[in-house]
Amino acid sequence: MTNETEPGWQTLSRREAYAGRVRIIEHEVTLADGTSSTYEVDESVPFAVATLVVEGTHVVLARQYRYPLDRWIYDLPGGAGHASESPEDAARRELKEELGLIATELVPLQTFFVNPGRAAWPVHLFLCVAGTRPGVADTSDPAEQVRHARLRIEDLDAAIARGDIVDPALLIARASAAARGLLPPIEPAS
Repeated sequence: MTNETEPGWQTLSRREAYAGRVRIIEHEVTLADGTSSTYEVDESVPFAVATLVVEGTHVVLARQYRYPLDRWIYDLPGGAGHASESPEDAARRELKEELGLIATELVPLQTFFVNPGRAAWPVHLFLCVAGTRPGVADTSDPAEQVRHARLRIEDLDAAIARGDIVDPALLIARASAAARGLLPPIEPAS
């Protein structure tokens, strides 16, 4: 951390450069040294959410095909929040939509930015350790078919150590929960 003043940039104007499932805004800016420039920012959603569900010695994860990677991955149930809802309400909605689970209690775990150099929206992570009850998953989006997966925490840690877990929200949630003493420490790979 630094005590000196660190100047920011000044936004002169903004325009929508692309709008689809992703929304890119082009900003005309003046840099700290007075130079003019353009900068594209992903402003697709106001925020995103994800929830790490822990049931005893197991975690409940989503298993989804991720087209940009051309592979199935483990990740956390979650998605985009709406401007009209709180992050906790969005996390509850996404958990129900993706895995058909209704959380008894959600604990705020961490907030981070997936790509601070290009995306403006935060990701709010939650932890659910107080249990869930069954709900009904939303299977209406053919591009978002989510499988329910259960892993022992030690198997998740082994998958992390092997590099098999690529979802940043899952990696950050696991590390944050361990750092806060809410889950066991991450065991070093043997």
